Amino acid sequence: MSDQMPRYKGLPPQALPWATRFRLYMQLIRADRPIGIYLLLWPALWALWIAGDGQPTWWVVLIFVLGTALMRSAGCAINDYADRHIDGDVERTAARPLATGMVTPKEALGVFVVLCLLAFVLVLFLNGLTIANSFVAVALAAIYPFMKRYTHLPQVVLGMAFGWAVPMAFTALQSQIPLVAWVLFSATVIWAVIYDTMYAMVDREDDLKIGVKSTAILFGRYDRLIIGLLQCSMIALLIWVGELAGRGVAWDIGVAVAAGLFLFQQYLIKDRDRKLCFRGFLNNNLVGLLLFAALFIDYLQTPIA
Repeated sequence: MSDQMPRYKGLPPQALPWATRFRLYMQLIRADRPIGIYLLLWPALWALWIAGDGQPTWWVVLIFVLGTALMRSAGCAINDYADRHIDGDVERTAARPLATGMVTPKEALGVFVVLCLLAFVLVLFLNGLTIANSFVAVALAAIYPFMKRYTHLPQVVLGMAFGWAVPMAFTALQSQIPLVAWVLFSATVIWAVIYDTMYAMVDREDDLKIGVKSTAILFGRYDRLIIGLLQCSMIALLIWVGELAGRGVAWDIGVAVAAGLFLFQQYLIKDRDRKLCFRGFLNNNLVGLLLFAALFIDYLQTPIA
C-alpha cells in the first residue's frame, strides 16, 4: 500500500486523509482476500445445517455469516498487531500496513476491539449458552497470533478458533452440544492444521530466520506424510459425522470428492514449491464448498417428517 501512495510517504498515519486510512484498514483486515472468511464460514454452515436438520432458522444463519466475517477480520487485525515487529522480515507480509508504518499498533487494536464488539452485538440475539460460548471464541482469536512465539502448534489453536463456530451453532439451534458437534469440531481443527501447514510451508524459510514457530517447521521433512495422515483422519471423522447425523449418499459422495481433492493437494505440495503450496492452501476452499453442497443436497433428498 505504501508503494501505491508515494505522496503520503513520510507522513504520520494520523495525517493521512480518512479515505486513505479507510483503505488501509480494509487492507489490515484482508477485505480484498476473503479466503479466510470462507475457511471459517464453511464449518459454521456444516454445523448449522446439521443442527437445524437441514432447515436452520434463516436469521440465525445470517448472524453466523455476518459474525464470521467480523471475527475473521478482527483476527487479521490482532494477528498483524502481534506480528508487527516481524512482518517486515517476511517476504509475503512485508507490505502489510502495520509493517510499513501506515497504520499504528493502537489503530490495529482499535479495529480489533470494534469488530469484536460488533460481533458480540449480533450474538446478543441468540440464547445465553451461545453468548457464553462467544467469549471462548474471542479468547481463541486473541491468543492465536501470539502462540507462534511459544509453540510449534499455533495451527492447532487456529483450528480451535476457526472451529468454535461449530459448538456455537449447536447451542444456537439446539441449546446443547451433542457428540456429532464435537466430532465435527475435531474434524475442523484437523482441517485447519492441514491447510495452515501448507500456508506455513510458504513462509518456512523466513520463519526459521526470525525464530517463528509453526507445524511446517515442526514436521520438517515429514510434512507431506503428516499432512496426509491428518487428511485421512479428517475423512474418517467426516464419515463418522455422516453416521451420527444420519446422512445419505450425497454426503458420502461429497466426502469422497473431498478425499480426491486432498490427493490433488498432495500432488501440489510434493516439491514444496512456495507458489504450489499456496495453491494447495487455497484449494481447501473448494473442499469446504463441496462438503457444504453435498450436505445441502443430502438434506434436500431427506423426506420431511
